[in-house]
Amino acid sequence: MAVETKTNYGNISVSEEAVASLAGGVITECYGVVGMASKQVLRDGWAELLKKENYARGVVVRKKEEGIEIDLYIIVSFGVKISEVVQEAQKKVKYILEKSLSQDVIAVNVFVQGVRVIA
Repeated sequence: MAVETKTNYGNISVSEEAVASLAGGVITECYGVVGMASKQVLRDGWAELLKKENYARGVVVRKKEEGIEIDLYIIVSFGVKISEVVQEAQKKVKYILEKSLSQDVIAVNVFVQGVRVIA
């Protein structure tokens, strides 16, 4: 299901994968976020760090009547206050998506899949 907008000139349709890639790119730029993780944690409990072209695997986009709901799966850096990193990431993702898509974002749910030490 795509995110659709109607204008005077016609319809605009943005695929969920495009929205997921945008959200993944925004959240990886946030302080304290190492990268995106897969939605499924691997067998041994290790979260897989996704590359840029696979960000959509770490994001779930749901279109509802009120707006868009997004789930993000991330890995954070060791030594940061996780609640602050997540809260700032939620604000930034919500702002950028609302500005880019002209749609209301009703929820940005962030799931921390792991903590990594950056050397």
